[in-house]
Amino acid sequence: MMVATALKNASRELCDAVESLRFSAPVTHVYNPLVYARELHEQYLERYANSTKRIVFMGMNPGPWGMAQTGIPFGEVAAVRDFMGLAGTVDQPAASHPKRPVMGMDCPRSEVSGRRLWGAFAARYGRAEDFFDECLVLNYCPLSFMEESGKNRTPDKLPKAEREPLEAACDEHLLTCIRVLEPDWVVGVGRWAREKAERVLAQGPARIGQVLHPSPASPAANRGWSEAAWGQLAQQGILA
Repeated sequence: MMVATALKNASRELCDAVESLRFSAPVTHVYNPLVYARELHEQYLERYANSTKRIVFMGMNPGPWGMAQTGIPFGEVAAVRDFMGLAGTVDQPAASHPKRPVMGMDCPRSEVSGRRLWGAFAARYGRAEDFFDECLVLNYCPLSFMEESGKNRTPDKLPKAEREPLEAACDEHLLTCIRVLEPDWVVGVGRWAREKAERVLAQGPARIGQVLHPSPASPAANRGWSEAAWGQLAQQGILA
């Protein structure tokens, strides 16, 4: 449990660091699931981040119907409940957007990216324990940003003055996680995440890879994300 404890402590430090940041228009709402979904987030770490890993998959930041609901990276409710076997109470963000309600494990919406990612892992590994025996999924940034319309705003679209202190906190957290988890590979889920890993971990021993992001906004992902992802992982020598 020493690995999980170290990651929980790092998560709490990241939470405190980003809670002090402020963001301007067009961002009107910021959700931090490390605060209101901490119970589920720490369950995830305690159960599945309790050992070093061979592969760490890293996403960008919470989606509105995934981690923003459950506190777990790409945390589509059905995957969290049925594949991971986790359950818990989720509170409310400090200020909720009316078009992006947080319903926790009662959320009826399915996040496509999370369904594709965890569905592929479940199909390949069968049991969550077998996947997490060698892998873990993390997000680089813990915050979800929304505009007045409810539109999601990704961290790369923030102005430099707001992005830099956020990235400083996220960089430090990523470095800590990789030191603790000691992976052979850090795999960016999408190009943005890979580029962040390359920049932050340039001096580390872990090799950096990439898989196609499972977003429905990606035509390539819509043509068969699982097959494309396994093919990319095989080409890079990460998974057979």
